[in-house]
Amino acid sequence: MEHIPVQIKRCPDCDDVPLPRYMTAHAAGMDVCAAVPETVVLEPGQRALIPAGFSLALPPGVEAQIRPRSGLAINHGIGLLNAPGTIDADYRGEVKIILINHGQEPFTIRRGERIAQMVIHRVLESRWEEVSELPPTVRDAGGFGHTGR
Repeated sequence: MEHIPVQIKRCPDCDDVPLPRYMTAHAAGMDVCAAVPETVVLEPGQRALIPAGFSLALPPGVEAQIRPRSGLAINHGIGLLNAPGTIDADYRGEVKIILINHGQEPFTIRRGERIAQMVIHRVLESRWEEVSELPPTVRDAGGFGHTGR
């Protein structure tokens, strides 16, 4: 597996919050913890911006994707409102997670609790090539559900 060096900086007063880390040897994502100064209760249907306690300096051509944790989703209905969230290589502010409670019960977020996962990806930059016609395909302009299955 390729390793991409990424600079990470803890936010002030966040020395007690674990930095993102892989929880198993072959995990694709690193668990991200909440750096809330005090407990947050997320009511059903409510969303909140939860600080993660760190900022990054990603190298050019790399992004960090923030994704939901499956256990929080199935057990509590907790997801990310903009999943996956993207952290661009030129962003230097604190990483924050937009959590939403799709469940039927209030959900409590405590400092240091794992709330999301972060996956590091290479990014391809594209360049538009405007044409008058696109090459045809079997599917052509068939929309959702129009793949013949």
